[in-house]
Amino acid sequence: LSRAPKQRDVVLSFYSLAASSSKPIKVKELIKKSKSSSAIIRTLIDKGILAEYHLRTDRVVYSGKETVPSKTLNKEQGTALRNITKSLETKDVVLLHGVTSSGKTEVYVKLIEEVIKENKQVLYLLPEIALTTQLISRLQSYFGEKVAVYHSKYSLNERVEVWQKVIEQSDKAQIILGARSSIFLPFTELGLIIVDEEHELSYKQFDPAPRYHARDTAIVLSNIHKAKTLLGSATPSLESYFNCKNHKYGLVEMHTRFNEVLPPEVELVDLKEKYRKKFMKGHFSDRLIEEMRLALDEDQQVILFQNRRGFSPIVECRTCGHSPQCPNCDVSLTYHQYKQQLRCHYCSHNIAAQEQCQACRSPHLDTKGFGTEQIEEEAKALFPEHKVARMDLDTTRGKYAYENLITSFEQQEIDILVGTQMLTKGLDFRHIKLVGVMNADSMLNFPDFRAHERSYQLMAQVAGRAGRTDKRGLVLIQSYNPFHRILQQVSTNDYLGMYTEQLDQRYNYKYPPIYRIIRITLRHKDFNRVNTASDWLAKSLRQVFRHNVLGPEFPPIPRIRNQYNKIVLIKIPKEQSLEKTKEAILKIKDSFLAIKDFRAVKIVLNVDSY
Repeated sequence: LSRAPKQRDVVLSFYSLAASSSKPIKVKELIKKSKSSSAIIRTLIDKGILAEYHLRTDRVVYSGKETVPSKTLNKEQGTALRNITKSLETKDVVLLHGVTSSGKTEVYVKLIEEVIKENKQVLYLLPEIALTTQLISRLQSYFGEKVAVYHSKYSLNERVEVWQKVIEQSDKAQIILGARSSIFLPFTELGLIIVDEEHELSYKQFDPAPRYHARDTAIVLSNIHKAKTLLGSATPSLESYFNCKNHKYGLVEMHTRFNEVLPPEVELVDLKEKYRKKFMKGHFSDRLIEEMRLALDEDQQVILFQNRRGFSPIVECRTCGHSPQCPNCDVSLTYHQYKQQLRCHYCSHNIAAQEQCQACRSPHLDTKGFGTEQIEEEAKALFPEHKVARMDLDTTRGKYAYENLITSFEQQEIDILVGTQMLTKGLDFRHIKLVGVMNADSMLNFPDFRAHERSYQLMAQVAGRAGRTDKRGLVLIQSYNPFHRILQQVSTNDYLGMYTEQLDQRYNYKYPPIYRIIRITLRHKDFNRVNTASDWLAKSLRQVFRHNVLGPEFPPIPRIRNQYNKIVLIKIPKEQSLEKTKEAILKIKDSFLAIKDFRAVKIVLNVDSY
């Protein structure tokens, strides 16, 4: 080495690095320290002076904090745990129906402890990636690096790593925390599946295929592995509660909030009256502003819920009434003030915001309706001294965007959080005094047989974010129809009343859970061809299923991405053989595709499409 000073420098640098750290030395570090090149290091390796190793490291690294023992359960949680364990002896599926903030997560933790003692795997399903952020830290504090996370915000390589750990039955992936796609991981020793917030629509995969519901798939998966399934929710889906009442699933209930905190008080605000008496500032009633001021003066936080993103769904010309439309879909473009764009929420087509009408060049443009951006702007104007943030699809696109928002809110860096339904999904914040629902009517009037059930669930869940510690929370729901049955049931937390009324309607009109539904969508860019094809298909289906075929009918938005859609619904009574139904539909589908004119028409079959 005396004749090769550069090689000598590399060796000396190597000893210097080795003395300062016990970790393996990376080639990159050695090149930087010795100011040399990889060719010189390769020469030293070839001479046998240095040895080269390849180490496999985890991309998803656990922070390595000390684990703590799980919390001691209170009396009601302990009773719930015993009842779940007892029920799982005779039933494969148990529903835990616990009010919001009753401490369901701590019950799950105790069940997970029992399962991993037997060296089995646990799958913990969550409807929203936002929820995993809060739960990862909670579960890692109890189980350390046994917890692995799997969802679409992770890179492909990170997901492959989790996949590998699961298949190897590694200790680092005994507990999988993930969104719906984690149901397809290659489990070998699955002992328990927990489906938290089981009523959530996010568990349903609509496009592309496979069109599955993660809750139902979880039950099938646990049957394959002879494992158990625990469903949890404060507002269970009618299907799950119906199965409990018919003794297909076990049912365990928790009626009080953790530490006997009072449920939030729910107050309904009549918007008709407020507008008539001129007590409105923008979309905020005087009651909402007053309560927001009181909460903020007490250093408490406020959540404002509006289930529509963007600034305004319609921009309209006051002179000629023209409204900019999407060229690919049958919808008007939504105005996004933050990016100064008009954007389609179906195909993502966007144009710059217009200064004047595209039809008559008039500068007088109006916005109709309101979204989260408009509420955020109005809140900033009303409370300029407080920090206002927004949580919707537009602000949470990055990998860590959710985490940063949630952490800021937890640490009280944000005073007012405006958001869409992401806010409703089981998030646990300690300092929320007030929740405001800006407009309940848009949810109630949605054209869907589950609109009332979904509205109840959304409002009850968003209400459950308020007053989760010693102070009682308040929920203000603004509506033009405060006497609506669903709003009255939300205000008295009457889940059973809602369930009974909705089930009666499902019986009368033959909808799930009384009947099964298969939704057949036909798509093609030619309007006439879709019409002809759907008429032929509906006629053929009626010959087999008689009056249980509905349609064909256009959905509320007939054209999306330049494809016309038409829908045919088949209702299947409980007693009808599903196997024979499937055979009949596939036979008709084959006959349909045999017709030359219809081959280009895309058929999408969606079972339990709700």
